[in-house]
Order: sequence, then C-alpha cells, then structure tokens
Amino acid sequence: MNDQLKAAFAALVQTAAAAGFPTDAAMAEGRVLSAAVAEANRGAYLDWCAALDLPVSAQTFIDAAVAGRRYRGSATPLATQSAASNSAAYPNALAQVCQAAATLGQPTPQSIGAATMAAAAQLPSGQHYGFNTPSAAPTDAFAQEQFITQAPTILGDVLERISTNQAKLLDLSRIDPHLPGAFPGLGTPQLPADPSAATTQPAQQQPTQPAAPDITEPDAAEASQPEEPEKTVEQWLAELDELVGLAKVKTEIHRQTAILRVDALRTKAGLKSPTITRHLVFEGNPGTGKTTVARMVAGIYKAIGLLSKGQLVEVDRSELVAGFLGQTAIKTAEMAAKAYGGVLFIDEAYALNGDQYGEEAINTLVKEMEDHRDDLVVIVAGYPAPMSEFIANNPGLASRFRTTIEFENYTDTELRGIFTSMAAKSDFDLSDGCAEEFSRELAMQVRDEHFGNGRFARNLLEAAIGRHAWRLRDIPEPTLADLRTLLAEDLAEAEAVATTLDPPEDAEPIPAVEFPLQDGAAK
Repeated sequence: MNDQLKAAFAALVQTAAAAGFPTDAAMAEGRVLSAAVAEANRGAYLDWCAALDLPVSAQTFIDAAVAGRRYRGSATPLATQSAASNSAAYPNALAQVCQAAATLGQPTPQSIGAATMAAAAQLPSGQHYGFNTPSAAPTDAFAQEQFITQAPTILGDVLERISTNQAKLLDLSRIDPHLPGAFPGLGTPQLPADPSAATTQPAQQQPTQPAAPDITEPDAAEASQPEEPEKTVEQWLAELDELVGLAKVKTEIHRQTAILRVDALRTKAGLKSPTITRHLVFEGNPGTGKTTVARMVAGIYKAIGLLSKGQLVEVDRSELVAGFLGQTAIKTAEMAAKAYGGVLFIDEAYALNGDQYGEEAINTLVKEMEDHRDDLVVIVAGYPAPMSEFIANNPGLASRFRTTIEFENYTDTELRGIFTSMAAKSDFDLSDGCAEEFSRELAMQVRDEHFGNGRFARNLLEAAIGRHAWRLRDIPEPTLADLRTLLAEDLAEAEAVATTLDPPEDAEPIPAVEFPLQDGAAK
C-alpha cells in the first residue's frame, strides 16, 4: 500500500525538518528501514519503489533492505540523537514508516514482527509507540487504558492490506494456520479506540482511521516534560553492566574508561600525557553485541569529554567504496565527516582488503583519523581471524588500533535472557513453556561461526510476534492479557519456511521474486 508509505515518508521528512535534522539523512533512514521491514513480503519491492518514485528494481530494494537490517533491532543515528534530547517525535515518525512498510506486497508474519520490533527499537527507553509515557510512574489502570487504546490501531493498520484482500486470497481449508506466512490475505478485526463503545459498534465494522496528529507541534504533555539531562559516565557504565553476558567486554570497557578519563583530567590540568589511542577493534561472531557496545562507547567518550557529540555512524564496505578510483576517497571522507564528534563503526572492515578500491578507502580513513584525532573515534569489527589480518596488512592501521576487545558467543542461558529481555521491551509477556520452546529451537541450531547469537533470538521473537497476530485474528475483543502474551505455540516452528498459495484467477499478477527472510549476520 504505497500511498500509506508515501504519507509516512512525508511525515518523516516534516518531523526531521522540525527537529533540525537533515531531511535527506532522514529520508535515507526511512528508505532502508522500510525495505528491511518489508523484505519478507512477496512483491513488496513494487510498492516500495512506487512509494519512493524509483524505477522498479528488485536489486535496489534488496540493497536497501540489507543496509537497513541493523535498525530492526537498534535505533537509527537520528533516532538516537532525538532520544538524547528527550523527544519522541522523530522516533514515532520512523515507527509509522515501519507500520506502513509491513503492508507492502503480500504481508507475512515476519514483516509484522519486524515492524513491531523495529518501531520499538527506535523509541527512547521508557516510551512506547503511539503515546507518550508520563514522567510520573503510571498506574496499572492508566497503562491498561493506554495499551487497549493504541494496540488495535497499530495492529489494525499493519494488517489493513491483508483484510481488504481476504475474500479472494485465502481458503482456510487449504493451509496449516500454524505455519508462518500462511495467511497472505487475512486481516484482524480492530478494537474500538474507546473500550466502552465495544457494545454498541458492530463487530464487522472497521473503525475510521484516526487523523494523524500534527507532528510539527510537540504534544502538550511532551512539551511540559523537562529535558532529560545527558547521561554521566557512571550511568553509561551501569547500562553496560546491565547487558546479558559479555563479562570480558565489560571489564575491558571499564579499564579503557578509567585510562581515558584520567588522561583527560591530566590534559585539563596542563600535565603531560602519553599518546593514548582511542580507536578500538571488536572481534567476535555475529550477534554478540558489538554494535550495542559501540553505541555505549560513543556515549561514554562524550561523557568523559573526549567527543563533542557522541553519535554512532554505522557503515560497511558498500558505504565507503565507490565504483571508480578517486570517488572512493570522497565517499569515505563524507562518511567520516558524518561521524565527526562521535564514533565511526565499520562492520566487517576486512572486506576493504584485497583490491585498490578498498585500499583507497583505508588510506582515506587513516588520514581522517589523523586529521580529526581529537574528535573522531573509529571502531572496526568483524570475525577474529580476518580482523587480525586486516589490521596487520596496513601499518597505518596497526599503529592506531592497539586495543582489541573479544566478544565471546553467548551461552544458552544468556540467549534465553536476551530473548526474555527483548520481549519485555516490546511489551510482550512470555507464558509458561516459552522458555522451554526457545531452548528446543536453540538446540536445533548449528553453533558455528555463522550462528546469529543475539540475532537468532531477535529473529525468533519477530516471527513469534507475527504468529501471535495470526492467533488473535478471530477474537473481536482481545483482552490486555491476550494482546501482551506470547504462547509456546507462537515460537514453535517459527523458523519454518512459509507456505505458498496459488493466487486466485482475478488476483493481480505478482512477479515470482523471492527475498531472504532474515539476515544471516548481525551487527
């Protein structure tokens, strides 16, 4: 439904402009995030290209989806910057983009779950999509009222496209409802915004879509809230310590923080200080928390006074290397400029090895690190062995990356904790048996270097959220417990391949283009 996505993009740009953000950067974030949410939907690239007024290209859509997968589980740079100023306007606009993207093509449980998780990831801690959390702790009654009011709109809007095609795309006798992707045409009834109106409104009547709020003006409650002070070093370290596992990583970050803090104090006092490199190497398999910790390092360095802004800019080879020699240096310098005052995080940095284009990017990075050594930190990350070779191949890198932090794979217990924490942050409760079912699914995974670690837990939760929506499709008035509770059956076979239905004769033809349901590597 590209009209809905077009409207969401327009609102995103308007909100970014009101917040003082570059509108082209905001549009770029919305573009890749929407593709990452919709990539599991067959034919989604057609609607996506139409919404962006782009030539129809499946490859362009796939490239955008790959670039945006990192933001399905973590906030975008502008959303992070918005959260620092205690404003939820821009993150809410991104959440609307996620919601609209899930309706593209033939919606699936994977896209619904991805939209839910991605929307939640954009919002500041303690805030939820669709309403502002009061500064005072809400009562249970208030929380229930807010949830019941907002949840139907969120879920109903995501599945509106499915509901309109139900009659001609679905024959329930032909499918197994327990498989993800088994309902390319089924919607779910929407609850009335006012619970008291449930007895007077016919069950089959779809409520009118509420008018979008004027996102250029802050909500009265939001405007009345005092600005949240920036986090201190102690608060950042406490947040780091709350992460599941990563004992060695936490110890090393604490040690680095102490060294750099004292060095900054000596410099401020006019004392001589040895040259201490602030750049870091993160070695570890996918999904071991490298990006999350890098974001915290950026905050810690800013709190110490080593960085002026503290933002994190994530890139990979595709965002540094251009198609021609000479252009790569310009492209790499532009990405470095976006990270001035913060941290440039280069994932799978060893991909720059092996050709003259990558060498040009590396040489430009070395120059940027030297020219802006007082206000730019670079963190390179990837698999252990290739990362060691990457640093050793260039003397300029070896002299600047002297600290390597190893990220170990998570244990089964730690992965269960990550899964539980992700569910709680997305306002879901796990019923009895969910932990056992998660362990069963985990036991079937091959735990080699390509295992997703925390990414596996997030993928499973995304699929379970979609199956939860399917399970509630025939319940006209779900309770708060229904809306919040994931069952073990929602997790069962969540990684199964979706079944394919032959479309009816009167259905619009959809090109048989298949896209990967999940990313095999995590940031």
